[in-house]
Amino acid sequence: MENACFPEWLDRFSAYLRMRNYSPRTVEKYAQTIRRFARYAWFRQNSDGTPFDEAVLEDSPLDADVNVSTALVTDFFSDLAEKQDYKPKTLHRMISTLSSFYRYLYVQGVVTTDPMIGVERPRIKNQELKYLKHSQVIRLINTIESERDRLIVRLIYATGVRVSELCAIRVEDIDFEEQTIRVKGKGDKIRTVFIDEETLEEINGFIGNTIEGPLFVGQQGNHISPRTVQHLFKKYAPSGITPHKIRHSYASELYRRSKNLRVVQENLGHSSIKTTEIYLHTDIDERRRVYQQYFPLSNGKKEE
Repeated sequence: MENACFPEWLDRFSAYLRMRNYSPRTVEKYAQTIRRFARYAWFRQNSDGTPFDEAVLEDSPLDADVNVSTALVTDFFSDLAEKQDYKPKTLHRMISTLSSFYRYLYVQGVVTTDPMIGVERPRIKNQELKYLKHSQVIRLINTIESERDRLIVRLIYATGVRVSELCAIRVEDIDFEEQTIRVKGKGDKIRTVFIDEETLEEINGFIGNTIEGPLFVGQQGNHISPRTVQHLFKKYAPSGITPHKIRHSYASELYRRSKNLRVVQENLGHSSIKTTEIYLHTDIDERRRVYQQYFPLSNGKKEE
């Protein structure tokens, strides 16, 4: 397709995201990145060799041709990293956004080749997240005297839910017989998470005779706010341990014991398995076993 320009296809892509139940905030973040790239593409397609200046992008129009080269995309991210000192995680997110956009264009037949395929992602140093082992999480839970606060921390660890998902849980979402909870994740996607019997017993004692409404009640009878959950972690947890780190502990423990990455992905509500991989660790006991079993100096076998 010739002369396909960004404004038309950005509108169509945004509608496609909304159809897939992406939140308005996420759709707008995608649009911001694509508009920024559209202005950069227009500048490169019309600058006649003029040196790049971040300020000129504000005055550049959006109606650039969406058919661009991998080199132009690479230059875009190189210029962003050099001029604006963007963090690698931010660049990763922007690359993912453009990758989704160009996959959509390719499927629609708007572009004949996907320029994002050849774009390398910047390395993220120290990507491994700090987290607590199972025994440490249990000790943390046992130090919390407040019934509500203790249950909040335990529920995050028992199910691996996000803070926003935890806050939105309603009593009627909990199936005590099937030992499951129905949660609403990113993009309003519904998934089922599993929960252990002991945690369910604590929930049952906590809610009493309540049969509907927010599981954790905040101000004016509404759901508890994520800010409240963040605050209680600052009160009880070691420095640097957040609700997200407890979710990480859940993922690490489940994978360490099951070695089933796909199940961990589904339980966490990740659309891509690559997102799940950053939560996982090669367990030190497993590393020790492999070392002792296979490394020639350790296993007592003569070198072959």
